[in-house]
Amino acid sequence: MIKNFPSYFNDFAHLFFPHNCLGCGTDTLENNAPLCAACFVQLPETGFFQQKDNPVKNIFYGRVNIQNAASAFYFAKDSLLQHLIVELKYHGNKDAGYYLGKLLGCRLQESEGFQEVEIIVPVPLNTKKEKMRGYNQAAAIADGIAEVWHRPVIKNALGRKIFTETQTQKDRISRWQNMQDVFTVMDENLLKNKHILLVDDVVTTGATLEACGEAALGAENTKLSIATVAYTV
Repeated sequence: MIKNFPSYFNDFAHLFFPHNCLGCGTDTLENNAPLCAACFVQLPETGFFQQKDNPVKNIFYGRVNIQNAASAFYFAKDSLLQHLIVELKYHGNKDAGYYLGKLLGCRLQESEGFQEVEIIVPVPLNTKKEKMRGYNQAAAIADGIAEVWHRPVIKNALGRKIFTETQTQKDRISRWQNMQDVFTVMDENLLKNKHILLVDDVVTTGATLEACGEAALGAENTKLSIATVAYTV
């Protein structure tokens, strides 16, 4: 029997299916991660999951009744994190979302403020937009979270009724107006009596998460917390 067969096989496969870091392009990677160790340490941690009152939670103060909210990393233009989000949302790289979800799951696992969460609910995409993209990026993140932080992911409890324009270039008021009456509860039985963790990729003004969270709280006896990969500075 050949010793270290898995290692030989991986080296052989790598010749034909090269795997490079999405940050710097090196092929020195561990466990098929999209980032090498050197790029990983460049991701700008927020530390919000260890802060009871943090900037993400404060976004929703007086707007929607939440228990906790936090983001794992700071989002800045032309950053490595933006590159990963663009890969996820516009270049079909679902694995990037799964990876970011695992990083988010580790922070949730370590945070005392989120331990009462019972289910993970990704912000839904409109059916037309999801078909165009091939997947829901928030659902990919949610699956990554569940890999390390063992809560069920519920993908069909909420729905998005309207195909909305992108929020990227809108100001805060326009974002809020754009999201009015967009979300609905599809199956209340999946949500009622649960503490829900609503998950998305990036929070900026919070308009999308606010509207989606209000819809979720319409189910009987629910509690709501929010987690995102990134917080826009």
